[in-house]
Amino acid sequence: MKLFFSFVFTSVCILNIYSQKNLLNNEILKTADQISDEYQEVYFYLHQNPELSLMESKTSGLMADNLQKLGFETTTGIGGNGVVGIFRNGKGKTIMLRTDMDALPVKENTGLPYASNIVMKDSRGIEYPVMHACGHDIHMTTWLGTLNTLVALKDRWHGTLIAVGQPAEEGMYGAQAMIDAGLFKRFPVPDYVLCYHVSPDMQAGTIGYYPGPIFAGTKPAEVTVYGLGGHGATPHKTIDPVVIAARIIVDLQTIVSRTINPLKPAVVTVGSIHGGTRGNIIPEEVKMQLSIRFYENDVLETIKESVIRICRGAAISAGLPEEKMPLVVFDKSNDGPVVNDPLLVMEGVTSMREILGDSNVIRVDPALVAEDFAKYGQTDEKIRIALFWLGGVAHEKYDSFLKNGTILSPLHSSTFAPDFPVTFRTGVSAMARNVIDLFRTENNH
Repeated sequence: MKLFFSFVFTSVCILNIYSQKNLLNNEILKTADQISDEYQEVYFYLHQNPELSLMESKTSGLMADNLQKLGFETTTGIGGNGVVGIFRNGKGKTIMLRTDMDALPVKENTGLPYASNIVMKDSRGIEYPVMHACGHDIHMTTWLGTLNTLVALKDRWHGTLIAVGQPAEEGMYGAQAMIDAGLFKRFPVPDYVLCYHVSPDMQAGTIGYYPGPIFAGTKPAEVTVYGLGGHGATPHKTIDPVVIAARIIVDLQTIVSRTINPLKPAVVTVGSIHGGTRGNIIPEEVKMQLSIRFYENDVLETIKESVIRICRGAAISAGLPEEKMPLVVFDKSNDGPVVNDPLLVMEGVTSMREILGDSNVIRVDPALVAEDFAKYGQTDEKIRIALFWLGGVAHEKYDSFLKNGTILSPLHSSTFAPDFPVTFRTGVSAMARNVIDLFRTENNH
């Protein structure tokens, strides 16, 4: 009889816990659905009015206004256009949610009715067409929706919620600028920092995770190739830097394929090359911009040494004197990989699966894209960080990709645009559930 009553009591407790979890999920999903239309309008505005890195003044102002309306103590101008909001809800943990805000110098070709037609000058005064080709518009609206949901359900958790709107992610200096401006000195130090990045490869309605290094480190470089200029009709009287640069570009492709251990991820991309003014003038120099991606410092050092060797070798073979050797300048910034805290990620996976289902929270491979989100986990405070992929591909596009091999628009593409309704609902509900569970857990190791 005692065993019977013990069994009944245990069963009732389990059913009660299950019922409470379902009730919380229903409250979160209901709130996300109620605010979806409101934030879709915000999303349309952000998509139509993108701003380049260091120029995000209107975007920053809109984020600050939204935080104030939600009851956050709001401070602007942190590290440039950075915004910090604090929502205090009793004693408990401190959790920071971060979004990036800047857009890219890309002319939009999505054909959407809310497509960007913005043209603006960057911080150097150079004019570009601008679009949110990396999805920071969906990041911001999902962030706002999550904050709104957490405030609406504040009786479900206790602690301090920090909202950070970060400028200049695309330049990989916004996070450091906010830290240098006193982010962790002027405001509460968070126990955890969380964020999303929209995925161009995952179906809307899904979340991607990796319990470890998820994004690569990046090291920009600029190469100036010198030559001896002259008339295009008499190339034998010149040493053509365009030809030298072309040789360098081809040889750089052998670094990853022939110098780096094939089991260690790396990328060397020449994304920009400029030289000359007219077709009949051989120029004095050509400039190239490189993007180097890596996970391990020894790989980075090997790549740097190889870039210098290849550039010098091409110049020497062309007959240039020592004073005309290419100038290779590596950026001084230290932008290492985004290293997720494994336990924090897996705690998030458990929570997200509770509300989305097991099949919609998917382990993914590390990627060679980069994010300055890594900076928040590299300070003396030793804060635990976790970045999750947020699936953004519309169902019909994803189905066409699976059935017909239709190419999906990548990040930084002129045709990239996430599926707002499903992406927003998924992102808000999963992150809200994750944050509430983290607030409610007594001890997280």
